Amino acid sequence: MSEATISENKNVYRVEGFSCANCAGKFEKNVKKLPGVQDAKVNFGTSKITVYGETTVEELEKAGAFENLKVFPDKSEAPSSTVNQIDKEVTKEAKIPFYQKHSTLLYASLLIVFGYLSQFVNGEENLITSVLFIASIVIGGHSLFKTGFQNLFKLDFDMRTLMTVAIIGAAFIGEWAEASIVVILFAISEAMERYSMDKARQSIRSLMDIAPKEALIRRNGQEMTVSVDHILVGDIMIVKPGQKIAMDGIVISGTSSVNQAAITGESVPVSKTVDDEVFAGTINGEGLLEVKITKLVEDATISKIIHLVEEAQGERAPAQAFVDTFAKYYTPIIMVIAGLVAIIPPLFFDGDWGTWVYQGLSVLVVGCPCALVISTPISIVSAIGNAAKKGVLIKGGIYLEQMGTVKAIAFDKTGTLTKGVPVVTDFYVLNDQINENKLLSIITGLEYRSQHPLASAIVRKAEEMNVIYSNVIVKDFTTITGKGIKGTVEGTTYYIGNPKLFKEVLSANFDNSLEDRITNLQNEGKTVMIFGTEKGILALIAVADEVRESSKNTIQKLHQLGIKKTVMLTGDNKGTANAIGRYVGVSETQAELMPQDKLAVIKQLRSAYGNVAMVGDGINDAPALAAATVGIAMGGAGTDTALETADVALMGDDLSKLPFTVRLSRKSLNIIKANIIFAIGIKLIALLLVIPGWLTLWIAILSDMGATLLVALNGLRLMRVKE
Repeated sequence: MSEATISENKNVYRVEGFSCANCAGKFEKNVKKLPGVQDAKVNFGTSKITVYGETTVEELEKAGAFENLKVFPDKSEAPSSTVNQIDKEVTKEAKIPFYQKHSTLLYASLLIVFGYLSQFVNGEENLITSVLFIASIVIGGHSLFKTGFQNLFKLDFDMRTLMTVAIIGAAFIGEWAEASIVVILFAISEAMERYSMDKARQSIRSLMDIAPKEALIRRNGQEMTVSVDHILVGDIMIVKPGQKIAMDGIVISGTSSVNQAAITGESVPVSKTVDDEVFAGTINGEGLLEVKITKLVEDATISKIIHLVEEAQGERAPAQAFVDTFAKYYTPIIMVIAGLVAIIPPLFFDGDWGTWVYQGLSVLVVGCPCALVISTPISIVSAIGNAAKKGVLIKGGIYLEQMGTVKAIAFDKTGTLTKGVPVVTDFYVLNDQINENKLLSIITGLEYRSQHPLASAIVRKAEEMNVIYSNVIVKDFTTITGKGIKGTVEGTTYYIGNPKLFKEVLSANFDNSLEDRITNLQNEGKTVMIFGTEKGILALIAVADEVRESSKNTIQKLHQLGIKKTVMLTGDNKGTANAIGRYVGVSETQAELMPQDKLAVIKQLRSAYGNVAMVGDGINDAPALAAATVGIAMGGAGTDTALETADVALMGDDLSKLPFTVRLSRKSLNIIKANIIFAIGIKLIALLLVIPGWLTLWIAILSDMGATLLVALNGLRLMRVKE
């Protein structure tokens, strides 16, 4: 079957009840064996499974019967009635108190307490004492044994198999009390592991709750409250002051400020007026807005972000791939070691069978790889969720890791280090006889008819200064190719253009002070335009692509973080490029580059520094972004291209998020490494206790449970990393 056909039969389901990463892997394996299923992939981070092929919810739940898994169609794939049912089920599940969910643990724990009381009163060999401990084992370990025995018969050796064998062995040698403690502590460990992962997943669930489920819509002259699932493109949405915006759209009436922190991470509300874009999940400020819907609910920016973050959390990072491979061989090896510990000392060194079988069982418990298996996914889920909340979309665990290893970063100039919008920076009137506003109105009246990109900067300048130019009547307007424009106003012919126009065409007199002023402006990276007549020069106008306020500080922080090389890449002339490069503080500036030249620079940086990041606008410079170790796109919030193509997207056009992303990545790498080393190290220390014969089931289960909890808590720290 072709890949296209398989993707057509793709269905996503939400899964409730995963107790561990190992169980998720087993469920995936079982689903792949179902008739009609070509492939399946479990995303443990978001508790979802993607199935390629034909199957039913009932079949999926049978595949997950070993863990009592509940399966629901994913919200994005299901009709509204099903979604409502899912919401009810999930809400009902969420409202159940922790002690009710795990009531069997409470009962089993009470039986252990009574067992120890009976041991104190009646003695260890008393029948009542043994029965109380056995009852605790059966009640507390019911689900464990159910899976463990199934695995044992199938010779499928996972952590539950290890625990089952250890508890059976402990029962055979009469260690009922310790066996019951092992069961309870293992169950508590699994419950805490599940709780920790749910806590990490909550970072994405909180994003899902941002956008309202209903909106006030005007259709056919009537206002009505409509579910977002039934809102159509072209509908008019009315958003009152203080309300959340339910859908993406364009403002057609009204002015307000909108808090976009949920989407872009911006802390300051953004002004919105007619023709501005607004996003679902953002909060309207003080004004009433009428918004024309431009996207269906499943295509909204917030929906795309959630979908991409969920996919990212499911992507296996290199560290996780290592752990998965390691765990695959680790469990069988532990069983072999446990068997050797149990039989070699009694057979060859006259050891006591009871003592060494007990030691072998303790090795099995120590060998349980819970802490190791959870060490990476919980860290990745926490970090990617935290980044998404702060306006940084990281597309996978691999990019999260790679960001921390970057040694050099290349920046596209226009739209990245600069705003990509030209502005008038200087306006010098050279003739005192003419009023500044009068001059600017004539200049704007001429430029208003021009198609040149710099003309818009002059029009904006006039509007900012409240200069009226609409009453300027221009006659005989002409474009002088490559040099400027001319037109007649009130009988006088005016020219606007570059210095070449006035030197070559008009033979204007340039004295030294004028030449120096023009040269200084050009050295600052500005484009100089001259305004005048055939008789002389009246004014100088300097226009530049304005540098972002955050660029200089961002470059400085990156150097402080140890980034060895920052390079600005641009197609601009060397004078402009060098001026901007010096101002923002990059290590090197490369100017007058074609797209293929930028690609060559990235390749050179990779050969010199290894891992390299490229920051661009997500549309241009595609080859360079693709060639970099990590491609980082600016302006993700309104740019589908950036969301889809970049490895990392800075949602609010905010370059200052870049140092935070590097720090988060490095902290994630450190925590993942620390978790893996700690999880393996504590096992080795516990195993070394076998040599003097000090290892007990108590020490074994406490080391396993303690490692699991510490690893989970350490991973959750990534949710609290601040900018």
